[in-house]
Amino acid sequence: MRAVVARVSRASVTVEGKITGQIGQGYLVLLGVGPEDTVQTADKMAEKICNLRVFEDEAGKMNRNLAAVGGSILAVSQFTLYADTSSRRPGFSGAAKPDLAIPLYQRFMDSCREKGFEVQQGVFGADMAVESVNDGPVTILLEVK
Repeated sequence: MRAVVARVSRASVTVEGKITGQIGQGYLVLLGVGPEDTVQTADKMAEKICNLRVFEDEAGKMNRNLAAVGGSILAVSQFTLYADTSSRRPGFSGAAKPDLAIPLYQRFMDSCREKGFEVQQGVFGADMAVESVNDGPVTILLEVK
């Protein structure tokens, strides 16, 4: 499982002119699922992201996690994180098929909710317009196998 985690002051996702998810301070998580991923992988990624300490403390150090700032998560499915870019036209055969990816995307969000976080989401497989105001900017690449 791969994720791009952006610390944001706000973010939203719109599908066909309708906002399907919107948050204030927190993380915009672009989440890609690989064919070898499992429920345990999704839970491990949720644990990692929910405890990531990239918010500044009183001394200006990145030392606070999402709970410490009362932040939320906007999770957007992103199969393109598994792009094969060995040629000019990317291939996506390295991404999990929807029958595996959808339940693991859902499991990731459920795991974050179980930890007490508000989680908003995009629409799996839809053409989405994602807007965000990156804070910092702080953007982290994560991979869990």
